[in-house]
Amino acid sequence: MWTKGFETRSVRMERLWLLTVQAPVEDLERLMATVTAITPLAMGKYDANAYQSAGGIEWYRPLEGAAAGPEQAVRKRPGVVELAFELPDDQALIDAVVEALFQAHSYQEPVIRLQPILASRSKGLDDSANPHRWWNSTGDWKRAQAASPAAPE
Repeated sequence: MWTKGFETRSVRMERLWLLTVQAPVEDLERLMATVTAITPLAMGKYDANAYQSAGGIEWYRPLEGAAAGPEQAVRKRPGVVELAFELPDDQALIDAVVEALFQAHSYQEPVIRLQPILASRSKGLDDSANPHRWWNSTGDWKRAQAASPAAPE
């Protein structure tokens, strides 16, 4: 329907690609560094934009030829998360990111998914008086966290 995107008064909906990769949580810093060395993951006046899901359990069974060797039982690995970020519609860039993720991932068969999406981008209108914006309501969560000595990162 909206293969080329559309606009509202405040937002442009642009055609982008959503890349998701599943990985053990301990791999994420390395994977993000790998991706941001190739592309800044920019969104308006921000970069390094990505989303990490909460940890889940990954199910799999190694077969003949797997690095772990064949097993009869299904493994259940805790602490696997999904990292998601948007990429522009640029085949060379997508190729580079997918190849780099494959090389930096700890798995023999990394789970990397790519989906076409329409994603919002602000038109940058003056919304300084909007009562729902963080600067007019709760403030900056990061500064509030720093002020609280017992707050977790």
